[in-house]
Amino acid sequence: MENGKALIRLPGEGELVPVGGVDHLFLLTAGETEGRFAFEEFTLAPGVLGARPHVHAEHDEYFYVLDGTLTIHTGEAEVDLEPGSLAAAVRGTPHGFRNATNKTVRALCLYTPAGYENYFRDVHAAVSAGTPLTDDLLTTHRARYNTTPY
Repeated sequence: MENGKALIRLPGEGELVPVGGVDHLFLLTAGETEGRFAFEEFTLAPGVLGARPHVHAEHDEYFYVLDGTLTIHTGEAEVDLEPGSLAAAVRGTPHGFRNATNKTVRALCLYTPAGYENYFRDVHAAVSAGTPLTDDLLTTHRARYNTTPY
């Protein structure tokens, strides 16, 4: 936040980073919060796998569903989250998510501390440069951010 001024994001504003069928609209990133947290609104089209189960070692993620049904993998089972539901995947917690329905999902995600938004930027850049989106590509990039498959 610059010189104590509030940062305002109007609907649709922010940094859009599309990755593998998920549109990540970053409303706040590390550079805007002095690394404290990153905040995004994301959408998943019907039938899209957002992320296979994985574990973060250095940041927490919080998911809040706005529209649709987001299916969260908890490491043990899948849970369907309806609008108004919250899921917390703190460091070391296995999690993944997908849209198992025929309606678009829209949700918020908070990352603390910030920095994991760079993973999405990196994958987007690789795919935009012609690298196929594969599990190996995702695993390689996740490892750079201390994230492992579950």
